[in-house]
Amino acid sequence: MKYAKDALDDYLHFLRVERQLAPNTLTSYERDLKSYLQYLKEVEQLDSLRKVERVHILNHLRHLKETTKTPRTVARHISSIRSFHQFLIRERVVDNDPTVHLEMPQMEKKLPNILSIEEVDALMQAPAENKANGLRDRAMLELLYASGMRVSECINLNIEDVNLTMGFVKCYGKGGKERIIPLGKTALAACRTYLENARGDLAKPETKTDSLFINQRGKRLTRQGFWKLLKQHAQKAGIQRELTPHTLRHSFATHLIENGADLRAVQEMLGHADISTTQIYTHVSKTRLKDVYSQFHPRA
Repeated sequence: MKYAKDALDDYLHFLRVERQLAPNTLTSYERDLKSYLQYLKEVEQLDSLRKVERVHILNHLRHLKETTKTPRTVARHISSIRSFHQFLIRERVVDNDPTVHLEMPQMEKKLPNILSIEEVDALMQAPAENKANGLRDRAMLELLYASGMRVSECINLNIEDVNLTMGFVKCYGKGGKERIIPLGKTALAACRTYLENARGDLAKPETKTDSLFINQRGKRLTRQGFWKLLKQHAQKAGIQRELTPHTLRHSFATHLIENGADLRAVQEMLGHADISTTQIYTHVSKTRLKDVYSQFHPRA
C-alpha cells in the first residue's frame, strides 16, 4: 500500500518520542497496525490509506473475531487503529477519519486475582535467606507488595531510586511519569539487607550496572526472569491459585482499601491517570466482604 509503511514509521516515532510510551506498548501498537495494514492491502485490495472506509475497518474487526480473538484484544486493535487514523488526519496524510463512531465491544469486567494476607506472608518467607539470590528475591517481593509498583517499574529501578534513609522509592511509570511512593519498615529492611549482603555477590566486574535488581550474570533482571522466580516461590509457599506479575500490585491496592485507605491516595501510589481504574479495587473489597459474610454469618 502506497506510503503506508512511512506513515506507520512516523506514527511509531511519534509514540516513542513525543508520547514516550513504554517499549511493550509500542510493540503492541506496531503488531496491531501491521496486521491491519496487511489486511487492507491483501484482503481489501486497497492501494492507498486515503481509500480506507469504515466498512473496511469493520471487515477487519470481523476477521479478528472469526480468528478467535477475545473482545479485549479486539478493543485494543480498535484503539490502535483509531489513534493511528487520528494521527493521519493531524499530519494531513488523509482527509477523513473512517474510525468515527466506531464502537468498542462489550467486555466483561474481571475482578483482579489477589492474595490473602496469609498467602502474602507465606510468599515473603519462601526465598532462601542464606543465598544472595534469595535475599534479592525477598527484597523484590517486599518492595512490590509495599509499593504497588508494576513489575516493569520495579526491574527498571536503579540503586539510587530507593532512599533507605527517607523511606521511599522513586519510579517511572507510563509515559515516563515520575512518582514517589513511601515504603514500610519491612520492605526497607529487606532492601537494606540485599544491598549490604547480597548484591555485591551477584555483581560482576565485567558488567558494571546501577540496576537495583540483577541476575546471576550481573545484568539487570528481566520481566521474564522475575515471572519465573515468582512462580517458583509461589509453589514453595503452597499457593495453588494462578498468579500473574500484577498479583502483588492488585493485593497491595485491595489490602490498603480494605483497611480504610483513601482511594485518591491509592490512585496516586499506583500511578493511575483516571480514578475509575482504581475503583475496581473497591469492588474486589466488597466481593471479599460478601464472601466472608456468606461463610460466617449464621443466617447467610
